[in-house]
Amino acid sequence: MTPTHIEHIGIAVSNLDEAIKYWENVMGLKCYNIEEVADQKVRTAFFKIGEVKIELLEATSPDSTIASFIEKRGAGVHHIAFAVEDTDKALNDAQDKGVRLIDKQSRKGAEGLNIGFLHPKSTLGVLTEICCK
Repeated sequence: MTPTHIEHIGIAVSNLDEAIKYWENVMGLKCYNIEEVADQKVRTAFFKIGEVKIELLEATSPDSTIASFIEKRGAGVHHIAFAVEDTDKALNDAQDKGVRLIDKQSRKGAEGLNIGFLHPKSTLGVLTEICCK
């Protein structure tokens, strides 16, 4: 696996609308996309800064992974996502190198990306997403 760039940084938030106001009014960024990813029980908002995106994530259900994350750790940086040529190949490469996977094969994420997560217990505590178009 060789990432081409940082695709986005995911930030867990308790209230998406309030968080959007912060990123727009204080940081001067423009939200260009809001969408719900029903199977992940999350609503997302995206901002672009240079070539990197900021993805805000709000739970849409108390049993979502974002709700659990916020309950345990509070709002804040949730994950970092790296762009790769082929998500499934990157997942296989990581597993072959002994990395524990959350996703054994890619699935659809926000903005139509194919995504997969590496377990933070195998990535020095950083939840790592790999993705491609």
